[in-house]
Amino acid sequence: MEKFLCGVDIGGTKLSTTLVSTGGTVLDKCIDCDHVDKKENELVEKIAGNINMLLHKNRLAESDLLGIGIGCAGHIRFRDGVIITTSNLKGYKNYPLRDEVKKHFGIPVILDNDANAQAFGEFKFGAGRGYDSMVFLTISTGIGAGIIINNRLYRGMTGTAGEFGHTIVSPESELTCTCGNRGCLMAVACGMALPHLFRKKIGEGKKTKLDLPPGFDFNKVDGRLLLQGLEIDDPVSKEIILDSAYYVGIGIYNIFQALNPPLVVLGGGLMSWGDFYLDQIRKTFYGLARDMIFDPFEIAVSRIGPDVGVIGAASLALELC
Repeated sequence: MEKFLCGVDIGGTKLSTTLVSTGGTVLDKCIDCDHVDKKENELVEKIAGNINMLLHKNRLAESDLLGIGIGCAGHIRFRDGVIITTSNLKGYKNYPLRDEVKKHFGIPVILDNDANAQAFGEFKFGAGRGYDSMVFLTISTGIGAGIIINNRLYRGMTGTAGEFGHTIVSPESELTCTCGNRGCLMAVACGMALPHLFRKKIGEGKKTKLDLPPGFDFNKVDGRLLLQGLEIDDPVSKEIILDSAYYVGIGIYNIFQALNPPLVVLGGGLMSWGDFYLDQIRKTFYGLARDMIFDPFEIAVSRIGPDVGVIGAASLALELC
C-alpha cells in the first residue's frame, strides 16, 4: 500500500501542514496564520490537530504515513529534537518540540531547521535530483542554508551547520546583523536590509521612479516593492538589487571554497527578482572563482517553488528510510 509523508512548516506568518507523496507531490494542505502568539502546548495541539484533520479528510490512517517532518526557523539541536532559539515564535527557548508532538503519534517525528528541510526537499524532489552533494541557500527576509554531503544532510556538532547568513562578507559595513556582528551576509543582502539601503540611497540624493507618497515609511520597503521598481527601470531599486546580488555572489564563492559542492541551489522570496538578480550573482561568483573551478559547477534556482518549506519538511521522513 502506498505510503505518504507529512510536513509541517512553522513560519513567521504561516503554519503550513501538508500531506505529500513519496515522489514529492502535494496531496493536500492546510494553512493557519494565528500560531505566532500561541503558547508552546497550544502550538503542539494545533499541529497535531491539523495533521489528524488532513488524515481524516483524505481517508488515511496514521499508519499510512512514513513519518512527520517539522521545519522551524532558528537554531535546532537536531539529535534532541529541541528548539534552542527561534525568532519566529515567542518563547520556545530550549523547547523539546519533537518529543511533545511525538506524544500524539506512534510514528517517527523529525524536527529540523527550516533551511535544512528546504535543502533536503530540493535534493530529493527539485533541482538537486541526480546529485549526491549540494548546498541550498534561501534568500528572503533572512538568509539560511542547508548542506547535503554524500546524500545526507550535514548538520555539524550541534545541528546548526549551514548558517552562511552569518558569514561576514563586508567587515566595514555600517549594517549590524541580528547576531550583533557587522557585515554579515544576512545584514547586507536580505530583506531585512532593504529599508535601510533604500533610505540611504534616497538620502544620498538619488531619485526613484517609484510613485511613493509624501512621508513614505521606508520600513515598508521590501522585495515586492523593489520588483515593481525593477519592472519600471527604477535606478534606486536596480542598484539595491545589484548590491544584494554582489554580496550573495561573494557568499557562494565562500561556500564553494569551503565545501566544493557541484551545485548551489537558490530559493526564497528575493529570487522573484529573476534573471537580473541571478545574472549578477553568477557574474560575481565566476569573477572571483576564475580558474579555480576544476569540475562542473552550477548555480541553479529552486524547482519546487513556494511549497519548498513544507515539502522539504515532509521529505525529512525519507532520511529514516
